[in-house]
Order: sequence, then structure tokens, then C-alpha cells
Amino acid sequence: MDIKVSIIGSGNVATHLSKALKNSGATLLHIWSQNFKNAQALAATVSATAVDTISQITDDGSDLVIIAVKDDAITEVASALVNRKGLVAHTSGAASLADLSQLQNYGVFYPLQTFSKHKELNFNEVPICLEANNDANFQLLKNVATALSKKVYEVATDQRKILHLAAVFACNFPNYLYGVAQQLLAQHQLSFDIVRPLIAETAHKVQTALPTEVQTGPAVRNDEQTMAKHEKLLQENPDWVNIYQLLSEQIKKSK
Repeated sequence: MDIKVSIIGSGNVATHLSKALKNSGATLLHIWSQNFKNAQALAATVSATAVDTISQITDDGSDLVIIAVKDDAITEVASALVNRKGLVAHTSGAASLADLSQLQNYGVFYPLQTFSKHKELNFNEVPICLEANNDANFQLLKNVATALSKKVYEVATDQRKILHLAAVFACNFPNYLYGVAQQLLAQHQLSFDIVRPLIAETAHKVQTALPTEVQTGPAVRNDEQTMAKHEKLLQENPDWVNIYQLLSEQIKKSK
């Protein structure tokens, strides 16, 4: 892929995206981060140059600048690129396309996945959701996305915000509940390894069926005695009791 890209950010998304771009044949020019040492570390990994000011990312270099920072910082970062004529895209699921409207050419390049810096993943399977302020910019983003992934979608801001919300329910909340399970097990000298196969099978089921079709457990069976026993076991942690009761009631209603 004959394109020059600069990355603003050095976190999980920036790290995986930079590596995927390099592996696809793109040239990584500049990496900027609030933490210059982090920028240097990522730049060394993808044969780029770390810069200490965003103004060093100029029009005569990068074809595309990707902003991969926390949502609250996107507008501020974009303001430092206001004189740039080339394309700038952010990677946020929750921020709107309009958050970059102070720029001339802008878009969204949202990879819908959970990223951890030190865990490799197959970017070819990562859905990438695109949006841009005009057709030419969309086509450029699409060319980049299709070089990285076989799952590329045109998704408008309002739809993307729903996708991001759905991802919180599908990923972030279950992971918190895994943490509750781990703490419960640890309190009773049991290993989290025992439930890993259960977690894997639950995730595997919904690859071929809808969640409501494969729901199991005491709540869906309306097993009141078992649920009462569970709540008693949780009585030392009222927050967990509340979570248990709320989710159980919602599962009952979903039948």
C-alpha cells in the first residue's frame, strides 16, 4: 500500500493500528504522543520518527493523519492541525464526524475491537467503520481499510455511536463481570482457570446464534431457590447483590 501515514497517540489503538499499517506496506512517518518516550517506543517499532509537537506533522509529508487519542482530547488535537489540507481521521466510536469539522478534509476510521498493547491479534478480522466529509476522502480511507481488513463498513455517526454503545454491553461490562467472578473464586481459594472454558463456550455460541436463543442459568429457568442462595452468598458485598438482582430480573423479562 503506497501511502504515508502519521499517527497521533501511542496507546492500545495507536499501537495495533500502526503495526497493521506497517505490515500492509504503508510508510509510517511520524508518531506524536503526550508522552514523548511512548512516542519514541512506538516509532522505533514501526520505523517512524517520534515528534514532540503536532505542528511537525506537515502537509508535504503524510497523506493521512490518524488521531488515536481519548475522546475528550480529539477536538483539542484537531485544533493543532487546523492549517492542514490533507486528510485527518479519528478512531473513536463515540465521537462524531463533526468533531473534526474545523479541518478541511476529515473522516472517521473506527476499528471495532478491544485492544491490548501486548496481545497480538489478526487485524484482517477487525471490523473497520468509515465515514468522511466527502466521497474522495471516504475512498482514501476505504483504500487504507481494505488493505488492513476484509471487514470494512460505511457507518454514519449516529449508527457508529450505537455500535460503540453495543460494544460496551458486549465487551466492557462482561469483562467487569469476569472480574467479579475472579474475585469470588479467589476468596474461596479457587482458580479462575476453572471457568475459562465456560467463558470461551459462551462467546463461541453467539457466533452462530442470537444471545436470547442460548441464554442459560437460574434466572431464565426462574429457579428462585437457587437465586436466593446466590444472593445470600453475596451478602457481604451489597453492590454485587444489586447487580445480581438487576441482571436476573432483566433475564427473566427477556424470555
